[in-house]
Amino acid sequence: MSIQDLKSRLPDYAKDIKLNLSAVLSEEGAEDLSQRQIYGIALASAYATRNKTVIESLTLETEDKITTEEMTAAKAAATIMGMNNVYYRFTHMVSDTDYRKLPAKLRMNVIGRPGIEKVDFELYSLAVSAINGCAMCIEAHVHEVLKAGISKTGIQSAIRIAAVISAAAQVLTIEDYS
Repeated sequence: MSIQDLKSRLPDYAKDIKLNLSAVLSEEGAEDLSQRQIYGIALASAYATRNKTVIESLTLETEDKITTEEMTAAKAAATIMGMNNVYYRFTHMVSDTDYRKLPAKLRMNVIGRPGIEKVDFELYSLAVSAINGCAMCIEAHVHEVLKAGISKTGIQSAIRIAAVISAAAQVLTIEDYS
């Protein structure tokens, strides 16, 4: 299933999501990001939604537009953030601040050696962290991408991609139960 097929499955009440999906996957609609960054962020976001149709659509859309390494990094970002977002969201939300001082004791080697440009992996991880709702991870990734030269507009673009991909998955889930 392609992005066009995905958009055709979105009902009338989700017209805004359909229109936004077209917009955010282009350099014009995702300012200050390269097309490769856009596709990598979109694919990582698709994995974070856990929606099979969205994952299949974004995989098909991106498979000839980004490298195998970038596709693997999108999977790795969704996976490692799946773990980190739960752990760090807990340490941030629990009232006992002693948990923040304890070592995580979780392996996170892929963050240091993602197999692609570090800034791109950080963008993927930022988008996944936004979908998963981890404020602590969002702050850390924003810090890293700013340090690497990504503009605030580029960061906003990454989050907009994540938001639209997440909304498309939400629509499909609603339709599965309607």
